[in-house]
Amino acid sequence: MLEAGTETDHSPQSLSTAAARNLATTTKSVPQMQGISSRWLLRALPWVEAKGGAYRVNRRRTYTVGDGRVEFVSTGAEIRVIPNELRELAPLRGFDDEEVLAELANRFTQLEFEAGQSIVEEGGAVDRLFLIAHGKVAKLASGHFGDPTTLAVLADGDRMGDAVLAEAESTWDFTARTTTRCTVLVLPRREFQELSERSEALRAHLASYRAAAAHAQDEHGEAEIALSAGHSGEPDLPGTFVDYDAAPREYELSVAQTVLHVHTRVSDLYNDPMDQAEQQLRLTIEALKERQERELVVNRDFGLLHNADLSQRIHTRSGPPTPDDMDELLATVWKEPSFFMAHPKAIAAFGQACTRRGVYPQHVDMNGQMVPAWRGVPVLPCGKIPISERGITSIMLMRVGEQNQGVIGLHQTGLPDEYRPGLSVRNMGTDAKAITSYLVSAYYSAAVLTPDALGVLEDVELGRTD
Repeated sequence: MLEAGTETDHSPQSLSTAAARNLATTTKSVPQMQGISSRWLLRALPWVEAKGGAYRVNRRRTYTVGDGRVEFVSTGAEIRVIPNELRELAPLRGFDDEEVLAELANRFTQLEFEAGQSIVEEGGAVDRLFLIAHGKVAKLASGHFGDPTTLAVLADGDRMGDAVLAEAESTWDFTARTTTRCTVLVLPRREFQELSERSEALRAHLASYRAAAAHAQDEHGEAEIALSAGHSGEPDLPGTFVDYDAAPREYELSVAQTVLHVHTRVSDLYNDPMDQAEQQLRLTIEALKERQERELVVNRDFGLLHNADLSQRIHTRSGPPTPDDMDELLATVWKEPSFFMAHPKAIAAFGQACTRRGVYPQHVDMNGQMVPAWRGVPVLPCGKIPISERGITSIMLMRVGEQNQGVIGLHQTGLPDEYRPGLSVRNMGTDAKAITSYLVSAYYSAAVLTPDALGVLEDVELGRTD
């Protein structure tokens, strides 16, 4: 028999911790949720009251027809433009003769270009309309001292040579050179003129388009306000008035809702030390707010990615986001830009591009938190900005605030059973199964007051060096 206290004696000498925990009160956390993010967009947007559930954006009247991007359909290696998508071209906006559009689409021919090839040369006659189905094209022009200058980068859905449709004689003021392999659809001027001569509806539509374009307008396409400056003596001063858009857009509040179920047995017996219904509601609201931010980014009706004006969308020059790309994006929203918004992976890719160039962006204070910035403008993370399977994403830049004619969030306060501003929690009662239901509703939307308040850098490639 072994003596007590020897090394091989395993009999307990005191109460074990496992047994002691039966008498102890466990310290516990509230339920955690990995899906909660910083939600910078909801925090940074100024929220405006939308009484009546809608917000109307009144603007000055504009005579320029909005430009769009066309879409294509492919069958194997053959790519064709969708006939109705031709209405996205400015001279054909609103033209509804589908038979003519179908014939016009059939007159396009498909061309393939290798990287580095010139599609058009500066100074040549504009005698063809080009639709870029796939790839990137750089618009180059001669600088003051003869050096080439990059004016813009065109990509999928963009076009060159609208003057062909407007039946205006002009010359190319730039050279278009491919930066990647490109597939381009081409419509010669003679093909369009031949169709126009046979279609009275098309001729009438083009005449109305030219008449609208002939109205006096400023550099933004808005109806011009006649002014006189620098005169002396007593000349006759011009008379004028400010014309308004006759059909302003209205943004209706959207809604995100769910029904939360809590059994009364749970809330009656297991409510100490934490209120079970309160914790269930807290996490449900967190999920609802995450969905709200996602909708503000990607919703096809009011989401910011889909509401940026086509003139405010630019493409990266080489693929990954570089300082040059961010500077060009700043040039689209140059009037008091408030912040960039990008996916965390896009911010990392931009940081890597800066490091390769030996550039180190500073940080700025944003609501008490230090965030990266470019040219003094905060770069805020948003995981709701989508990334495609091929690692393509976008970066947004916006000016915010109603006074700044920027981007605003819309909500309505004073709701019945309001839990937070713009969010209500309504007790729907207890059913025969002793389950209490709560209707949780969030009402929201977003509005872009002027087109130059929001810019988007598209075709941002992740995981690739420039």
